[in-house]
Amino acid sequence: MGLRDNLPDKVTLEIWDPHLPLYNEDVDRSDAPGHVLRFRNAIANSDGVVIVTPEYNHGLPGVLKNALDWASRPFGKSVLTNKPALAISISPAFTGGVRAHAQLNETLLAIPALVLGGPQVVIGNIAEKIDDGVLVDQPSLNFALTALRRMITLCRLGSRRQIA
Repeated sequence: MGLRDNLPDKVTLEIWDPHLPLYNEDVDRSDAPGHVLRFRNAIANSDGVVIVTPEYNHGLPGVLKNALDWASRPFGKSVLTNKPALAISISPAFTGGVRAHAQLNETLLAIPALVLGGPQVVIGNIAEKIDDGVLVDQPSLNFALTALRRMITLCRLGSRRQIA
């Protein structure tokens, strides 16, 4: 049982794995590529975002940074502006991806998304804690769920119910 299986009633969690072109301001117009517009619309129509990321070479994966670049534009009109955001990092190392986590939070704050405060959800030794891509380690799952419940509460304060 992972995060999705432990959500309160009327809360949904959509999993997105966007395959976006490299960000290019020259093509970022109202007629931007369709998958970019769908990605932005999914974020705009959600009440909050949960971003789970691995750490590669002591940092944020380029694919995620690229997705955040698409979501952060156009300047001043980002679909992430004031959107509640929960960062979760994972790593095979015992540190749990803390450097990627810090970079993700820094990027989200610059957008400016509403980064959930509190204990940072970093999960180390991830290979030992998943089964078929699902987090099964109960202490790690409980820790992540506690943060997710805090975010749901924050979203509900604004009459929100869906998380992307």
